[in-house]
Amino acid sequence: MTDAAIALARHDVTLVHADNPGPFTLTGTNTWIIGRDPCWIVDPGPPLDAHVDAVLAEATRRGGVGGIALTHDHLDHSGAVEAVRDRAGSPRVGAARRSGAQLVLADGDTFGPLRVVATPGHAPDHLAFVAGAVCFTGDAVLAQSSVFVAPDPGALRGYLAALERLRAMDLELLCTGHGPPVTDPAGLLDRYLAHRRDRERRLVAALADGLRTIDELLDRVWDDAPASLRLAAAATLAAHLDKLDEEGRLPDGVQRPPWPPEGGLRPVV
Repeated sequence: MTDAAIALARHDVTLVHADNPGPFTLTGTNTWIIGRDPCWIVDPGPPLDAHVDAVLAEATRRGGVGGIALTHDHLDHSGAVEAVRDRAGSPRVGAARRSGAQLVLADGDTFGPLRVVATPGHAPDHLAFVAGAVCFTGDAVLAQSSVFVAPDPGALRGYLAALERLRAMDLELLCTGHGPPVTDPAGLLDRYLAHRRDRERRLVAALADGLRTIDELLDRVWDDAPASLRLAAAATLAAHLDKLDEEGRLPDGVQRPPWPPEGGLRPVV
């Protein structure tokens, strides 16, 4: 068994992986199930019949569902919530913001075995859930990629603060929204923090060189972003510009990417 498989077994966590690969979802969206008699579901995933069947089959093996927790309301994480809930006997749904959720969750709340940690940034309503030494991160961090930060007042500052909070916890396992589980939480969180700080350093340098347009800044600072993720990079650029503005460090005349972009920027199933 791999280290990740051993850690999942030790903490009684199962991964049900959705078959919805794409630029935003990578190999697909992860649904996590923890505990038994009853179990708890984190992010029921996209509205795909085969995925819903697989989630419910695992939940039944574990003695039924005590609750469904949503890290955020993007369709690839939350689209199956009604189907899973209806077929699982109507357990409570807990989320920061979702029409129909039975329990509105906020930082510090508990939901069954899960402790809520607000992790705004990728979405204003984003939550992480901690159970013992395991953190279900949603899209706050991913095992194999960075995430886009959605512009919102204080979004990037709040995101960095949330990463620092997670880094200070004694975590053994990160169960991310996409990609494999992470058995070195401190290492991944350090890399995420360093990555965001490096983006800011490069952005400040580009602004000092006189770059002002969206395309100029993206070409200089997000030169590693593939064309399929250009809109996501633009969103994160806007969040970085907002942070500099909030701190009084943004020069005049900088073009800001519109938010939300025309056509939206949500992962597809």
